[in-house]
Amino acid sequence: MPTDPTELAATVDAATELVRSACARLGLSVVAVTKAGAVQEHELYMAWLAAGHAGELTYLHRDAEARRDVRSLLPEAQSIVTVALSYQFPFEDAVLPGHGKVARYARGRDYHLVLKARLQQLVDALAESLGASLGQPLVSRICVDTAPLLERAIAASAGLGFIGKNTLLITPGVGSYTVLGEVLLSCPLPVSAPSAPRCGDCRLCLDACPTEALHAPFQLDARRCISYLTIENSGPIPEPLRPKLADWIFGCDLCQSVCPYNVRAQPGDPELLPKPALCSPALGQLLAIGAAQYRQLVKRTALRRINRNSLLRNVAVALGNVGTAADLPVIGAALLREPALVREHLAWAAAELATRHPEVIPLALEILDQALAVETEPAVRVALDSARNRLAVLGSREDASRGGL
Repeated sequence: MPTDPTELAATVDAATELVRSACARLGLSVVAVTKAGAVQEHELYMAWLAAGHAGELTYLHRDAEARRDVRSLLPEAQSIVTVALSYQFPFEDAVLPGHGKVARYARGRDYHLVLKARLQQLVDALAESLGASLGQPLVSRICVDTAPLLERAIAASAGLGFIGKNTLLITPGVGSYTVLGEVLLSCPLPVSAPSAPRCGDCRLCLDACPTEALHAPFQLDARRCISYLTIENSGPIPEPLRPKLADWIFGCDLCQSVCPYNVRAQPGDPELLPKPALCSPALGQLLAIGAAQYRQLVKRTALRRINRNSLLRNVAVALGNVGTAADLPVIGAALLREPALVREHLAWAAAELATRHPEVIPLALEILDQALAVETEPAVRVALDSARNRLAVLGSREDASRGGL
């Protein structure tokens, strides 16, 4: 690194221009820079963990100290280049009976693959152009969502946007439908100015959350978040929360879909264009897919984050909420085939579906009886008994109602 102030300033200016021009060339037009060091919001993060709001995300506790200072990831780091890539595309998100929803970020190609590839090109360009002027090799590290980094706090401190009341980064003119990436660099760069929060009195995101996971502005209880329940949670979904999941089978966009900053956002990056098969998948078809079909469905998408059992558990809950009478035989077949976790949720789904479609109560009772006859798992038997008892009572009321006519 040059020691003469004039030479140092020229090197830094050249590096800054190179970063911005290279980012623009790579389709990373939303870019900002901040100093590598301690993250001011770390204490708030620790308080959030201490309150238990992370649920079973044990890795957040394990990596908590590493998130205090980005130099724990790269001791030589002096600057952080942070970028946002939009996945915003027009889509009708109305509930469609018999169909499920996937969070928008997961409908296209896996953003980890897309963003890492572009950031690697950025690093290659910087290393080639800056190596000589720095007088030493450029040291860098690329981070895309998987490193122990408080990336939203860092992006906000860099002026890439501000943290909204839904705890997500909002970039005016771009919105919140973005994925973030960072490059830690061993050279100094001029930093950008932070953006002030601009939510004002708006609370649309808080009011839109059906599980009250956003229990206060800027406060998220992950244990109640639909994204957590359908992705990070590997066990049963608490029964009281199941109806609130509606048709979501992977993630949730409700707190973003109501945000005014997303109304006029420009279309997202073409490489993240949604795949038609993931925009409004038929739940009955998903419940019937085998292991090979599952692997093909999630290939090179963010849906790889969960296994087939978790996906079918989510599908079962969605069928209970928005499934049609025609989906009941598919539920019946799956009750005799799928793992215990899925069967437990399918029992609940059969009762919920039949409650909404009373004409299929006799078929639902028959399906539950067939499943009970062969079921050996205690938890599943409890779910089957509960579902059958509910429908038996409801069926008796329906019979009495018809008899009184």
